[in-house]
Amino acid sequence: MKTKLFLTRRLPEPVMKKLSETFDLRYNEEDRVLSKEEIIENIKWCEILLCLLTDAIDKDVIAAKPNLKGIVNYAAGFNNIDLAEASKHGIPVTNTPDVLSETTADLAFTLICSIARRIVEADRFTRAGKFKGWEPELLLGRDIHHKTLGLIGAGKIGSEVAKRATGFEMKICYNNMSVNKELESATDAKFVELPHLLKQSDFISIHVPLTDKTHHMLGKKELALMKENAYLINTSRGAVIDEEALVNALKSNQIAGAALDVYESEPQIHPELINLSNVILLPHIGSASKATRVKMGMLAADNAVAISKGKIPPNIVNKEIYNRGDL
Repeated sequence: MKTKLFLTRRLPEPVMKKLSETFDLRYNEEDRVLSKEEIIENIKWCEILLCLLTDAIDKDVIAAKPNLKGIVNYAAGFNNIDLAEASKHGIPVTNTPDVLSETTADLAFTLICSIARRIVEADRFTRAGKFKGWEPELLLGRDIHHKTLGLIGAGKIGSEVAKRATGFEMKICYNNMSVNKELESATDAKFVELPHLLKQSDFISIHVPLTDKTHHMLGKKELALMKENAYLINTSRGAVIDEEALVNALKSNQIAGAALDVYESEPQIHPELINLSNVILLPHIGSASKATRVKMGMLAADNAVAISKGKIPPNIVNKEIYNRGDL
């Protein structure tokens, strides 16, 4: 008999084909996020849950099926899952890392270029019929080449952003949990403490997971250290930044601008951000290329297959559960 798998939202067709061939598959056929109650109702039926970053898999959800064989997350991050609770019940949790690193880095660097050269403002200006011809001071932006890029987080995605920055001959500094020798060798990046990075960088790009330590790691105090002509780019998780503090810094021109793909209370966006011209707002599309979203789904399917066979899945984030004597 096939393992019962519930998918909280339809994925790209090649992924659906693989899942339907491999599992006894049920999935949410509507193009919307399920409510907590709906997830609980469906988790009672399945053996493996394949969820998205928009699904809050908390203690209540896990309690509805504490003997679940696995929770497979279709995302690089997993802050939407109560990892401690899942581990307590011996439930393996997996993610889909690495396959989205380059695609997300592409977007991060796109945002660097777009916010510096005022691309979104220029597009709106032109569409509104305001373009009357070339002007010497029309929509002047900032140069990117030879400027300093500060990376907060130098894992896979941060390292890929650094590689792209070398084409613009940018100076690169980074702050990370540990020194990244490979990054330094490839890009001549320099490890610095966070305050130094904030003070020296012209562009600051965030690439850290959301944890208790990184929640609001950039608040009023940290933003005050940034240059007045510096830009903040976030393609990681919204709550890494204190959004209220960011709004105040932008409104007072304490920093030049921000480009955001993620938000603190996603999908809600701070209303004052929407009205600011020195901000670019995107709808969490960091990994949104067709090829990458399929790769993510295939990796999630591989994790689910391993779990169904009683094997340690390739992308488990709580591997320690297999070392416990009671499992």
